[in-house]
Amino acid sequence: MKQRLQKLLSQAGICSRRASEPLIQSGSVTVNGVTAKLGDSADPDTDEICVNGVPLRRQTETHCLMMNKPAGVVTTMKDERGRKTVAMLVERYPHRVLPVGRLDQWSEGLLLLTDDGALLHDLTHPSRHVDKVYEVTVRGDAARLPELSRPMDIDGYRIRPAQVRCLRTGGDGTMTLRITIHEGRNRQIRKMCAQCGFRVLKLKRVAIGDLRLDPSLKPGAWRELRQDESEMLRILRRDN
Repeated sequence: MKQRLQKLLSQAGICSRRASEPLIQSGSVTVNGVTAKLGDSADPDTDEICVNGVPLRRQTETHCLMMNKPAGVVTTMKDERGRKTVAMLVERYPHRVLPVGRLDQWSEGLLLLTDDGALLHDLTHPSRHVDKVYEVTVRGDAARLPELSRPMDIDGYRIRPAQVRCLRTGGDGTMTLRITIHEGRNRQIRKMCAQCGFRVLKLKRVAIGDLRLDPSLKPGAWRELRQDESEMLRILRRDN
């Protein structure tokens, strides 16, 4: 069955769907010896798809890692500014994996990396509404906390109301909140807090759906998902 080349490259673990577009536009991808164009489709069972002359192999086994991303590391495979990337943290892993979604440079916590293109799509596409849970330390007026749970516009988009619970307060006027969001738009929680007059001091993702960050993972450490954790993702993908 024919599928878009972007999807096939992603499923093969070559790159993400978005990153596959400039790869195709550069002329690096061919189908049956003919240079592919953006928007082309191919049948992986009958067509020979090559990237830089190397035939695309169908992937029969996929891999997924859980990482405790530290602050100060960017969620990308390479960085033109020379900053430390998550790719550097997994460079000894024998399979090429890509980050599932993003945590901004100064956010930390649960990050998944995988070579499963379908998983990348299912957990990051805006239509999927996968819950993501964060623990956020802020400073601001506690009386404005209810505003964080109300509908608001972020970059011209009306986000779904977040679930917000205060976990604890500090003697220095800080509050640690548990915030559950449903879209995961770019820097969403930081922008929500800014709209409500809160300064974010620390932001840590602790869960994606029912999959929780392993508390034994030190910042920068990673491991492969256990079978029960992979099953959580399978259920999450089915339910969304």
